[in-house]
Formats: sequence, structure tokens, C-alpha cells
Amino acid sequence: MIDYIPFKETGYFSEFITDYLAQKAELRCLYHRFPLTTNFPAQIKEKQAHYSAENRNTLAEALEKQYKNLSISKKTYHNIEAIRQENTFTVTTGHQLSLFTGPLYFIYKIVTTIVSCEQLKKLYPQYNFVPIYWMATEDHDFEEINHFSFRGQKLSWHSEQGGMVGDFSTDGLERITKILRVLLGKSHQGQYLASLFERAYEQHPTLSSATRYLVNELFTSYGLVIIDANDKCLKELFVPHFRQELLQNDAHKEVEKTLAYIKSVNKNYPEQVHPREINIFYVKDGIRERIVRDSEGYAVLNTSIRFTEEEILRHLECFPEYFSPNVILRPLYQEVILPNLAYVGGGGEIAYWLELKDMFALHKVPFPMLMLRNSVLLISETQEKKLHKLGLTHYDIFLKNNVLENKITQRLSEYPIDFTPQRQSLEEHFAHLYQIAAHTDKSFLGAVKAQEAKQLKGLTNLEKRLLKAQKKKYRETLDRVIDLRVSLFPKESLQERVDNFSEYMIESQGKFIDTLVTHLSPFDFRFVVLSYESGASKEDCIEYFI
Repeated sequence: MIDYIPFKETGYFSEFITDYLAQKAELRCLYHRFPLTTNFPAQIKEKQAHYSAENRNTLAEALEKQYKNLSISKKTYHNIEAIRQENTFTVTTGHQLSLFTGPLYFIYKIVTTIVSCEQLKKLYPQYNFVPIYWMATEDHDFEEINHFSFRGQKLSWHSEQGGMVGDFSTDGLERITKILRVLLGKSHQGQYLASLFERAYEQHPTLSSATRYLVNELFTSYGLVIIDANDKCLKELFVPHFRQELLQNDAHKEVEKTLAYIKSVNKNYPEQVHPREINIFYVKDGIRERIVRDSEGYAVLNTSIRFTEEEILRHLECFPEYFSPNVILRPLYQEVILPNLAYVGGGGEIAYWLELKDMFALHKVPFPMLMLRNSVLLISETQEKKLHKLGLTHYDIFLKNNVLENKITQRLSEYPIDFTPQRQSLEEHFAHLYQIAAHTDKSFLGAVKAQEAKQLKGLTNLEKRLLKAQKKKYRETLDRVIDLRVSLFPKESLQERVDNFSEYMIESQGKFIDTLVTHLSPFDFRFVVLSYESGASKEDCIEYFI
């Protein structure tokens, strides 16, 4: 069973994102085209005019080298080859190199991207649409990616390495493999997942190569193409934009103007990115530090590395791989090297992309359409039955615990707990007294107001006491409701931000990703509630505490 809930009604998405989805007039200047399927022909035409055959060949050659030692499906192979054709375009998602994919939304981003391409191919068969996963190999936030959870148990990778996470050695991860072999159980699917982790992280020397192997194993049958943009030949395509950033420092000015506009529309809209004067890192031999201007030209922070203007430009031409775009320039880099039409991201990502359109215009690069990824709440058949038995709807379970308790108590109570009728009756009686007070002195009017406030406050207190008494009476039922909600919203957060895919691969006997591909609708832009039948056996449910 599948159900849909507007993002705004879940209570888990920012006003900025829900206003974007509603295509609020004041936000339309922040994007080029809204991601409706009918807008893709215009986006294709624009991208065709700005993406050269030379770039296509360079990209295809880079991908072929990156896939050289990897076993891939015919579909992925044909997608890589198709990139050379002028009628081939991409839909891209990007994500950090999260250990064993991290939280569920990693999977949802990729599935959204895959299904988008499948649906676009049906609508526009004259074009090829290739789903891309952009590995964030040049990131440095190791603490964000070094763990994942399985049925509430957190598994963490501790390492003192520094620099770009894609270059991290995978030495030491065999400890987690041993834990997983017990934790995932003895079923065929559990042992397959443990073996998959072992093959990925023990047979590949770096985090980037391990992640490529893992994601390829999970998604190559759907034709997913994985790119590591930390590649010299790809960086060479971006040299003119690196040069512009070094010499003119104009990206941050455009972004700051956009940020000021966004705040003028709504001061509560979040600021997602903080532009720098130069939005480039210098990366070499474990170093990943910002490039800044100084009195002599340019310096690399926290190092003794210095350049004059002439030296840094010559260095850029010879060694573009030593230059890395930060969060501001990375989207631009992506759109320069890919024949891309749309970017699939989470709410935070879409919010920061919406700050970048004028910076893209400055560099004369087409701005992609921005697609909010699918968000999913997975409910087992057993949990669905409990919901029905407790009289809960899918909308109800998105309510916060105290609000949900109040609603259920009011529904179960044999007495009406809402004293609104009594308040209305009281206000009607006092309306007559106010008419009398209008013809007397001010002291009587003040006494009437005070008495009305006192009696209304008394009604409110009685209402609260009755609610408290009825909650106590129905505490057993309320506890079952809250226990169910907690199981669906771990740590008071969305399930997709906590749970790992492995739990659902076991419960679905390996059909989890296929089920998502079948049921998700990327262009619907509503939150998905997906009920599934658990096929897990008792041997899959071993508890192992670490």
C-alpha cells in the first residue's frame, strides 16, 4: 500500500522548501525552470547549446578509466558510451561517501534519480537520460560519514586520517565486518550484505574505490553511472572557471546578493552556504586547505605554500588536480563537466542551490532544474495493522507525541474535552453585560472584563484537568500509540535520516530497492508512505550490542 502526504503537512520540512514546491512567486527568480516534465525539452535545448562534443568525449573517457577494473551491467556500459552522443543527457544526485551508504536517504536520492531518467525516456524517447551518482570524494567531513545504524545499533569507523575522505585508506574496517557477520544474522540476505561490506571495504584500498564498488553492486542493473570528479582531465575542463574565481573573486558577491534577497522575502528562511572571497581548496599530499589572498598574491591556509598571481595561474594550468571547488563552486563544476538537466537533492541541498543561480549566470553556465528527492516512511505490515487497530491515519503519525496524545485522548474520551461551546456561551452572556456597561461608568466595565477573563481562564484550567485525567485513564492505549510512533520516527527524526538500508533489504529478502524503483514517483513532490510485507525470518533478527 502506498500513500502520499504533502511535504508541508509532515512538519519536517523548512518553509523555504515548501514555498519552493508551491512555486511561490517571490522565489521564482531563484531558479530557471521548475522541474516539471514539460519543462525538460527547453532545458535540453539550452544544454545542447552550451555543452560541446569535446566535453562529451572527455567525460566518457574519464568514466571508462574509472570503471576499468569494475564489473558493470550492459545498461551502465551503454549509458557511459551514450554520453558521447549529442542526444544524451544526465540527471544527477550527489552524496558523501557514507559508510555502507549511511542513512536511507542516500538510497532514496539514487532511486529518485534512476526513476526520473526512466520516466523521462518514456516521455521523450528520442533522447537518452543517464542517472549519475556524483561521489563527494573531495569532502573532508569524516565525522558525518564514518558510521551507520542497524536496528538501533551504531557502528562507527574511527580513523585519524585527514584530507579528502575519498583518499582515506580502508585499513581497519575488517573490525566492522566481523560485527556485521553476527549483527546481520544467518539468513542468505544477511550473509550477502555482510559479504558485500567485506568485498567493498576490505578488497578496495580507498574509501572512494570502496564506495564506487558498493554503489555499483547495488544499482548497476539500473544503469547508474558513478563519477569521481577528482580527476585531472575533468578538472582541466574547469580551468577557465578556476581562473575567473582566482582573479575576479566575483562568485561570493553574487551569492551574497542572493542571500540578502532571500532574507528580504522571509527572515526565517535559512542561510545554507557561507561564500568566501575565493571558493577553492588546495589539495595535495593529504592537504586540503583554503586558498586566500595575501600581500604577496595567494597563500594556502595553515601551510607555508605561497604563490604570486603568475605562479598560481601557471600552477593551475599544469596541475588542475591540485585545485578543488568548495560548496559554492562544486555545483558549477558539476554542470560544466556533465550534460546535466536536473539535480536531485534533499531539502538542505536544494536550499543552497537556490542561492547560486546568479553565480551560474556570471559564468555563463545553464542552471539545472532542482528536484527534491523522494522522502519515504516505511511501514511494515505488522505496524500497519497496529495503526488500523489504534484508529490512526498516516497523517496522524506525523504529529508530535504530545499533539498525537491529545488527539487520541479526545477521540477515546466519553466526554467532550474541547470546551469551545462553553467558551462561546460564556462570551455571549458577557456580551449582554458589555451592553449594560456601555451605559455605566468605567469601573463597572473594568469589573466585567476582569470577571470574563477569570471565568475563561477557569474553563481553560478545567479543560486541561479533564484532559490530564482522561490521559491517565487511557494511558495504556496512549503508550502503545507512542511506542508505535517512536518505532517509525527514531530519535524524533525521520526514519530516513537514521536507519540503514540493510535492515530493509533483510526484511524484504533483497527486494527493497526493486520495490522503491517500482513505487516512487519523482515528479509527484509529496512525501511517500510505503507499506511493505516483511519476509524476515527469526534468524534475521539477532540482537548484538556493541
